[in-house]
Amino acid sequence: MAAEVKLHRIVFRLSALVLALLVAASEPKDSGRTGPDVADDITRQQPGDLGNNNLGLQDVVFIIQSQRYSYHAKKAHQLRENIRQQAQDVQQDPPTVVVLHEEWRGRGAWTIFPFLPKISQSFGQKAAWVFFCEDDTAVKLLPLLDVLRKYDATKELFLGRALVDQEATIIHHFAFHEKPGSFSYPDFSAGWALSAPLLNRLAKRWSEESHQGEFTIDPKHEIAMYIYDSGNGVKLTDVPQFCAGPQIEDETSKCVTTFPSELPQCGDPVPQEKVFFAVKTCEKYHKDRVPVVQHTWGKQARHITYYSDKEDSTIPTVTTGVPNTERGHCGKAYAIMKQFHTYENLKKMDWLIIADDDTLLSVPRLLRVLSCYDPSDPIFLGERYGYGLTRGEDSGYAYITGGGGMVLSRAGVRTLMLSSCGCPADDSPDDMILGMCSEMTGVQVVHSQLFHQARPADYSTGYLSHQPPVSFHKHWNNDPYKVYNKYLLTDGEKYNHTEL
Repeated sequence: MAAEVKLHRIVFRLSALVLALLVAASEPKDSGRTGPDVADDITRQQPGDLGNNNLGLQDVVFIIQSQRYSYHAKKAHQLRENIRQQAQDVQQDPPTVVVLHEEWRGRGAWTIFPFLPKISQSFGQKAAWVFFCEDDTAVKLLPLLDVLRKYDATKELFLGRALVDQEATIIHHFAFHEKPGSFSYPDFSAGWALSAPLLNRLAKRWSEESHQGEFTIDPKHEIAMYIYDSGNGVKLTDVPQFCAGPQIEDETSKCVTTFPSELPQCGDPVPQEKVFFAVKTCEKYHKDRVPVVQHTWGKQARHITYYSDKEDSTIPTVTTGVPNTERGHCGKAYAIMKQFHTYENLKKMDWLIIADDDTLLSVPRLLRVLSCYDPSDPIFLGERYGYGLTRGEDSGYAYITGGGGMVLSRAGVRTLMLSSCGCPADDSPDDMILGMCSEMTGVQVVHSQLFHQARPADYSTGYLSHQPPVSFHKHWNNDPYKVYNKYLLTDGEKYNHTEL
């Protein structure tokens, strides 16, 4: 009973958050733009002793924002070895390179916040800079060192490739709603850096504060907001040499970091016969949302079923026996998983994709991405959010947000179905309950930035520039056909735009 009460509180808090997001965040005290085309005179300093030629490889610590799953862990190890090899090639001692998920094993390591004190304790007095990057980031070691020498490491500095929002967006709590482009935050894919003085102050501040934050949605924006501290802290300094996405030829030579803009290459795409698509819908959306799926990505899905609260032979739909709910859809999601787990005609499938009726997908890209993962491993894949992770090292849990599409391996579904963890109510949030149950049962929550919970307009154009996206979500205030054609249509598809 106590567990059910706790879960109902989660549902209540989620609803409260949605209401809170409708209230605009406070404006910054200094709303000067710090995007890629604007110099930040406040944070760009004259070189000091550590900001010039005295800075060496031993003065920089690299932290790879890695993931525990084997595919991502292997890439992190390869990047670490590449950095070390670059140092050896010039006959220098290699810098310290930390694989995040191995050094700090807490649930919330990927949010960075709870581990600021440990990072400061380990490196704050030994290094001038801590440089963070992702497992796919490519680093040119000595050119990166030359770039860092241009900045005074004795000052509080926050460096990165600046991203700015196109418009006020729900994923950033509508921050700076009157002037969204006035605030910049780092593109993690290009790498970002904290000077030791800033790291140490942030760690001290974090240790002295109590943390009741509930949701982690976009860590790169949330970290920038924390560092900015309502105008009392430090703004991001844009570093043009930190790169991600396509570059024109004369710019590429200036880049000290790069990030691939192609899909991962892990072999042949997963065969269509191995993937089952389940679309959650209800009667009131049979005539507007469902046709969008049928005329776009649904045509590319060989095995697809529409699960509704009412049978409709014109689609056709299948009922789960679970009535439609206005909030969460946990009961419906678990009914779908149960069918995938038990129905003989579905047992040959390796992957279950649960999508909303207003989710837009690229099926060919998804099949390519899935080739990097093993369906015999218990996996929950998509865009990762978090609940309660910043309260402590082992608090809360991560989950795959439902709107961008939730991908479950055969082993993941089996593990969840054989456990005692399930829905406290039919209208509990399915993605959050699946995340909580994954944490309890050992199913690995794996993040991919190619999945998106929101619309393209809710993401920075700079962020989208280095992605072949797999999904977007919501029809609100945009034409889903145009979104599909612009962002998700692949060369192998032919589709003519149809007005809604």
